[in-house]
Amino acid sequence: MDPDVVEIPPPIHQTPSRFKKQKQTVFHDVIDLEGDDDLLVLGETSRKRRNKGKAVVSPGLTTITDEPENETLKKLRSFKQFETVVDISDHHYVTNNSSMKQNPKSWAKKIQDEWKILEKHLPETIYVRVFESRMDLLRAVIIGAEGTPYQDGLFFFDVLFPSGYPNVPPQVHYHAGGLRLNPNLYGNGNVCLSLLNTWSGSRNEKWTPGVSTMLQVLVSIQGLILNAKPYFNEPGYASTSGTQNGEAQSLKYNENTFILSVRTMMYTMKKPPKNFEDLVAGHFYSRAHDILASCKAYMEGVQVGCLVKGGVQDVDEDGGKSSDKFKADLLKYVKLLVKEFEKLGVKDCKKFISPTPTPLKLTTPKPTPSKLRTTRGKK
Repeated sequence: MDPDVVEIPPPIHQTPSRFKKQKQTVFHDVIDLEGDDDLLVLGETSRKRRNKGKAVVSPGLTTITDEPENETLKKLRSFKQFETVVDISDHHYVTNNSSMKQNPKSWAKKIQDEWKILEKHLPETIYVRVFESRMDLLRAVIIGAEGTPYQDGLFFFDVLFPSGYPNVPPQVHYHAGGLRLNPNLYGNGNVCLSLLNTWSGSRNEKWTPGVSTMLQVLVSIQGLILNAKPYFNEPGYASTSGTQNGEAQSLKYNENTFILSVRTMMYTMKKPPKNFEDLVAGHFYSRAHDILASCKAYMEGVQVGCLVKGGVQDVDEDGGKSSDKFKADLLKYVKLLVKEFEKLGVKDCKKFISPTPTPLKLTTPKPTPSKLRTTRGKK
């Protein structure tokens, strides 16, 4: 599989005139931390893939709606990427008592430094909330990138900065809802990542005090875990990338992953994490038709993970089309998804689940009986 190409701005102490592209070798779950920069900050993730020998770069995600801006969209547009809030009641680590300890001033200063980095350098597809009364807590949401089975999904993570931070990495919990939609994201919320020291890796792949940052953790999750072919995140399967069997298994995994992503969308709309209610409502209101259009394309045979704004890319010609079982299962969940979108006030959703007319096929006219007799006579 071709290595990813990601955009990496210079360290934050510089004022870059433009971003520079740096090609990196992608491990199954971490960003390569080798380089001269003290701080690697990924900008908006873009993926460069091969499509019949030509490089295709996915454009950034944008909020799309044809309707006049209503209250839901106004709240979405005013939703800040980084903000300090109060309510911590549903945070996974709220009962952890690390903030009650007498932490040194250097601990608080480091977290404040993390806040400054996040506020200044967050990609457009990541939102963060920190808490006035609990500096040790943080919540982030990552929008699934296009061209992946996670496209347009919202994936929430709760973070704890332990008392030993930054000498030890933060602890991260994924809002899984019991669904395991990635080899690195467990149904119980565990996040498997070398940068968090929760997975094996070489020294430069692991948490490095004074160098590694919370921003790196978030963009690592976005770019290296929630990627186009998560099947190969499993070390035992990585070597099969590019083989006929490996790619077929990857497509099957993507189909199941997309189903789980749709289910994640539904439970997120039903019970949005606190402090992100406006983002959840506005995000799915504005992207409902895009999501349903993707579902419709997949039910019509397009391979999962090949859709980008404006068309199809990176089709694995040896992988075949979507399986019949996947199409049938997806239809069941799309009907439920439509109901959730309609509760948000989204209109014209049912058109995406109406029967698709069978396209006309051009066929060669059959010979008339008289011509058949003539043909047989000649024999």
